[in-house]
Amino acid sequence: MIVLHRLGHRAEQFHLNPDLIMTVEANPDTVITLTTGTKIVVVESPARVSVEVRQWRTEILRDALGRRRDEPLPVRGPLASDRPALSAIEGSASSADHSER
Repeated sequence: MIVLHRLGHRAEQFHLNPDLIMTVEANPDTVITLTTGTKIVVVESPARVSVEVRQWRTEILRDALGRRRDEPLPVRGPLASDRPALSAIEGSASSADHSER
């Protein structure tokens, strides 16, 4: 979640899920339109909202990639070697397709 401030008498702090943001406009105040159709007027500039979203997404990806590198490789089950490779299946299907033409 990113932290923003509602425009008003007191700049009220709130957290927003960036995945809900559809548009950010300056009219002259910054208006964020959510995918739900809700509009929120905030203190931050559109550029600042963009920076916050970019940092949030970067952090999410960094955490995901870090966890992925730390995890051991998955152990293959005994049946995994019995199954044909996907390329072998695709190759046989494509040759069958050509013979029917």
